[in-house]
Formats: sequence, structure tokens, C-alpha cells
Amino acid sequence: MTDITAPTLGPRDAGAAEAAADPDGGIKPDAHLVSVVELLFFAYRDFTGEADAVLEEIGLGRAHHRVLHFVYRNPGLRVADLLGILKITKQSLARVLKQLVDNGYVTQSMGERDRRERRLTLTDKGTALARRLIALQTARVAQALSSAGVEAEGLTRDFLFAMVGVDDRAGVAALIRDPEYAT
Repeated sequence: MTDITAPTLGPRDAGAAEAAADPDGGIKPDAHLVSVVELLFFAYRDFTGEADAVLEEIGLGRAHHRVLHFVYRNPGLRVADLLGILKITKQSLARVLKQLVDNGYVTQSMGERDRRERRLTLTDKGTALARRLIALQTARVAQALSSAGVEAEGLTRDFLFAMVGVDDRAGVAALIRDPEYAT
């Protein structure tokens, strides 16, 4: 855990006080922003924790969860598209996918127009697991949004979308099927 020893900073303007030089000539990060980064770490830890525990019971992990999630949300997803979504190597995906196929969570089929394509679909077993994991995570998100107040959902969605790299935003907007973020 990082101890933040910088003095409390007052209100920040739009740009000037975002960073201050530290004695060795480097840039000292804004303590307020460092705390946001730390909150993201803790939120992600807890957001994934319950799902990780379920997956661990059956010998799977977070990489399997990501595949299950996106195949659940996009039945018939091409392997090539999944690689782009996850930004992982073919080798990394192959290992995870093999386990999911061998354990009966995912099926692979050839593309109808291009037989070289591999299309991914969840089995009933895979669908049940994906739904269980989504239920855990949406319950946590719903509780957090409820306690954060009436405007929290819109602000949170806007913040998270702004965290996505500019070059990826159109693809993410299409993937999450939210017209609010379509460009």
C-alpha cells in the first residue's frame, strides 16, 4: 500500500497544478489522482473477487472469465475478433480456449462463408457459468451505484468510457451496444 506523504492540495485548476516537480527533477504525481488510481485498483480487486472465487473452484481464472463474458455477449464471435477485444496473443488465447472447450463451456465451429474462420459459442454449461458471474458483478455494480447517488450511473459510465483509449472508443461503443456512446 502506498503512503501518500504530500501535503493536502487545495482545489486544482484545469491544468497547471496537475503535477509538481520533485527534488530529483522528476514529476511528482498529483496526490488526488494517485488516490483515484488506488481506488481503481481496490475497486477492480473487489469487482473481480467474487467471480474469481467461483472460477477458482472449477480450476479456471480471470482469462477464462473474459473469454466467457465476451462470447456470452456475442454468440458466434470470431476468434480473430476476440483477440482484438482482449488484446492478447493467439498463443495466450489458445491455451485458455482449449481449457474452455475441453471442459465443455465453449464450442468452436467453422464460419459459414469462410471455413478458415473459427466461431465461438457457449454451451449450456458455459452460458450458466457466464450468467452466474455476470449476476455477481452486476449486483456489486448496482449496489455501488445505488450508494453513490442518483447521478452516479451516468457519471461513472462517462468516466469509464473516457478511460478507454481514443482509438478504441468506437469499437467499444459498438461492442457494448450503447447508443449513447456511438460516434
